[in-house]
Amino acid sequence: MSLATPSETDAESLRRSRILSSKLYFDVPSSKVPLIYSSSYDITFLGIEKLHPFDSAKWGRICRFLSMDDVVEKNCLVEPKQASKEDLLVVHTEAYLKSLKSSLDVAMIIEVPPVALFPNCLVQKKVLGPFRNQVGGTILAAKLAKERGWAINVGGGFHHCCGAKGGGFCAYADISLCIHFAFVRLNISRVMIIDLDAHQGNGHETDFANDSRVYILDMYNPGIYPFDYEARRYIDQRVEVPSGTTTAEYLRKLDEALEVAARNFEPELVVYNAGTDILDGDPLGRLKISPDGITHRDEKVFKFARERNIPIVMLTSGGYMKSSARVIADSITNLSNKSLIDTGRNRTST
Repeated sequence: MSLATPSETDAESLRRSRILSSKLYFDVPSSKVPLIYSSSYDITFLGIEKLHPFDSAKWGRICRFLSMDDVVEKNCLVEPKQASKEDLLVVHTEAYLKSLKSSLDVAMIIEVPPVALFPNCLVQKKVLGPFRNQVGGTILAAKLAKERGWAINVGGGFHHCCGAKGGGFCAYADISLCIHFAFVRLNISRVMIIDLDAHQGNGHETDFANDSRVYILDMYNPGIYPFDYEARRYIDQRVEVPSGTTTAEYLRKLDEALEVAARNFEPELVVYNAGTDILDGDPLGRLKISPDGITHRDEKVFKFARERNIPIVMLTSGGYMKSSARVIADSITNLSNKSLIDTGRNRTST
């Protein structure tokens, strides 16, 4: 085993100091449910957001459905704090954060070319600000999961972004940040990432390359973006689901994958990237999973964690159809109905 160099030790010490001084962890009253959302998650920017297939108002629509269906009251949701530059530097390089001061660079990352034409102060406020709020939500979710057994950030899951590079509508590496905060603040040393978005999670794979503390199960379509063959080398358990995979086949592969993961690794925290771009008809995912299939998928992952008493963080990640918000809300409702999460609706007032 090689000893860390002085520069590596200094960098780790600085990272630890930033984490310990962060304001993103705060005490949440027991009256609140560990469902994390802020209205500042949603992106509305002169209609420009409509130029990308991602539904950038998805997060708010999920919460409205949950409220309408009496699954959770709006005043019981947890509102996170926005990640600061010091928080982001826990994983990101100074050079990368500086690159986000170029509207052209941001436009390429979020795949909306006209954003390049806007002053960066507007881009920071209207695009990157909402993303930083979601990062704060993902980081806080680990603390809540440790305390309550589970937490859902109704956002986040920017799994294409690593410390030095963004892409694929992902500007900040919230998954990597969440895990590093958990290492330091929650005294956790073993984390499993279960990434079931249709796309390969090349961001966190790059960040945790050869890090034995993190076990990555990635179930993705190899025939679509990002084609990151280097990052694929760092996946501990790779499950490829080609274009056209149907619900039954998908769920069979997931059952097998979870059995293998349970044998291979004993995590103290599960980070579940629950993208809905596997839905039949999604223009980018190219899989054929039904809405009920999504519900069964999420239930299987929550059962995997809850039956083993492992805290679980769920992130909503990708999903490129307007129907995604309803599907996610229905799945969260099912988790509540199956008592895999407690949204407070069955509590009696005293």
